[in-house]
Amino acid sequence: MSEEKKPQEPERPGEAEAEEPKAPEQPEQPEAVEPEAVPEPEAVEPAVEPAPVAEESVTDRQSAPIPVALPSDGRERLKAALWPPRVSRGQLVVALLLFALGLALAIQVRSTNDHSQLRGARQEDLVRILDELDGRQQRLQFEKTQLEQNLAQLENSSNQAKEAQEQTRKKAAELGVLAGTEKAAGPGIVLTIDDPQGQVKADMLLDTLQELRAAGAEAIQINDVRVVAGTYFTDNASGGGVRIDGKSVSQPFRFTVVGNPQDLTPALNIPGGVVRSLEKQQARATIVQQQKVVVDALATPRPLQYGKPAAK
Repeated sequence: MSEEKKPQEPERPGEAEAEEPKAPEQPEQPEAVEPEAVPEPEAVEPAVEPAPVAEESVTDRQSAPIPVALPSDGRERLKAALWPPRVSRGQLVVALLLFALGLALAIQVRSTNDHSQLRGARQEDLVRILDELDGRQQRLQFEKTQLEQNLAQLENSSNQAKEAQEQTRKKAAELGVLAGTEKAAGPGIVLTIDDPQGQVKADMLLDTLQELRAAGAEAIQINDVRVVAGTYFTDNASGGGVRIDGKSVSQPFRFTVVGNPQDLTPALNIPGGVVRSLEKQQARATIVQQQKVVVDALATPRPLQYGKPAAK
């Protein structure tokens, strides 16, 4: 490199030909280009693929058991839904209204059933029953007025001992009429039962007596026997007549009754009552209203065997 380069001499024409032919020039190969360094990709951990899930077929789904809630779970849910009760104010009001409506319907149905027996009665029978009820109401009102007057007299009398004695005497006379130890007189009826076939038995006379008592009879006499609280009826063993308190009584049976005639007569003539029942037995009942009847038969009081006055 330290040597100096000599100047090139110009080529001579002859020399050029005399030189050996040169080998054909090979095309210049392009210079090899070194590839740029490519950064190596970072190592990526292979992703773990999820395990393949087996697809369930329709048949497998149908055959798979369905989970069923245990009975204890159902009871717990039911208990939680019912307790503690969640009642709003509106629900409480509705419940009270429904209860009142049901109670009213029950009362209406009961009232309708009570009056259903009178639906088939005739108009004149209904009028008689209404008159009887009016008479009973008037009688009770009259008794109430008398009791109030007696109370007022006892409270206002200056001589209360004397007034009380007079009231006691009157009360004893009234009790004597009920007990059959005193005669009784007043308005009433006379019921005569003719029984030529002998079909009237003791039970029919007892039904007649009970009907008269229910209508407000205060004193009753059958033929010559006084009827009291302990009166009993039996059929004669011989086959004819009836025995009342051990005394034989034959037809016609005559009831002498002290009471309000306007109450006693309709009570005997109601549909299915005493008169209709006697007619079915071929007996005839005759009722006569009188302004004054006298019940003069007396009953012998029997001493009480078991009952005694209770101490106050």
